[in-house]
Amino acid sequence: MPSDKIVTAAVLIIGNEILSGRTRDANLPFLAQWLNRLGIRVAEARVVPDDTAAIVGALDALRQGCDYVFTTGGIGPTHDDITAAAIAKAFGRPIERHPEAYRRLASHYAPGQFNAARQRMADMPAGASLLDNPVSRAPGFRLDNVFVLPGVPAILQAMVEGIGPLLTG
Repeated sequence: MPSDKIVTAAVLIIGNEILSGRTRDANLPFLAQWLNRLGIRVAEARVVPDDTAAIVGALDALRQGCDYVFTTGGIGPTHDDITAAAIAKAFGRPIERHPEAYRRLASHYAPGQFNAARQRMADMPAGASLLDNPVSRAPGFRLDNVFVLPGVPAILQAMVEGIGPLLTG
């Protein structure tokens, strides 16, 4: 007998560049349409700055109220990419270098190109599961009902195909 429960998701868009208007978000419309096709309703979306307290506060609220949360942005190699550390803080877990993520990244870059900033893309909350990235090899990750994705639309769109089987709509 089918359930009458509506499965919900939230989208947490992270980045000063979105709030300033320098970058137009393309991920929310894409994710909403994709999730709808899977039978999952986007119940809420928020945009927060590159600020740990703002990310933690929004994530805590959203993951309590929705079946799934998808974050976009803040997992690249730049100084303001603090999403992984903020999510670790929200879950009360340490951030650590994920060995498989490190291996994938190291194999992607030419010798001498895998610098400290790029190595930081392998830092994730303890216990995180990798989400494959067929474009640039820098993986996203999953922790409980939270899926952490990059902000670059082409990369995010390529990654969600591998996430679909993990979701129940």
